[in-house]
Amino acid sequence: MVLRNFMGPILLCSRHPVTKWAQRSDRVFLTIELPDAKDVKLNLKPEGHFNFSAKGSDDLPYEFDLKLFDAVNVEESKAAVAPRTICYLIKKAESKWWPRLLKKEGKPPVFLKVDWDKWQDEDDEDVGFNDFGDMDFSKLDMGGDDDDDIEEDEDDVVESASKDEEGGKIEESKGENAAAAAEEVKP
Repeated sequence: MVLRNFMGPILLCSRHPVTKWAQRSDRVFLTIELPDAKDVKLNLKPEGHFNFSAKGSDDLPYEFDLKLFDAVNVEESKAAVAPRTICYLIKKAESKWWPRLLKKEGKPPVFLKVDWDKWQDEDDEDVGFNDFGDMDFSKLDMGGDDDDDIEEDEDDVVESASKDEEGGKIEESKGENAAAAAEEVKP
């Protein structure tokens, strides 16, 4: 795209959206941060060549090319375009940890960052950190619609905490006379 101004033609270069990545032994997570992306084009090749292009909400072109560290399984890889991000789950051809995302050694491009929210160390994968498996969170009582009762529940907790096992009141005491103070309070 070429724009003209009073000084002559201006070549409008494409931009690179912030892209985060994380990995497991069998897959790579790519998250492209581009709100309200239009005309999204994703191209993944088996040898590990990944190409992205789209227009941002400002109608400016965004694109990048990545040569991934190793081969990937294109058929088992999946993409999802959401209102604020484009997520791509890339299935590795071989289940092994890559020492880096890109084939080329050295400093990665400035737009490419580690996704610490999804990151997991190689040692932690067998332990299952960040993997809640089949856990059903709906069965946990973690508050919700009955938050009106919180004030009443807090009153009950304070009242029960201020009584000992026999129903007497517990006083806090500081210093050496704590045992003597506790004896005085009991009926």
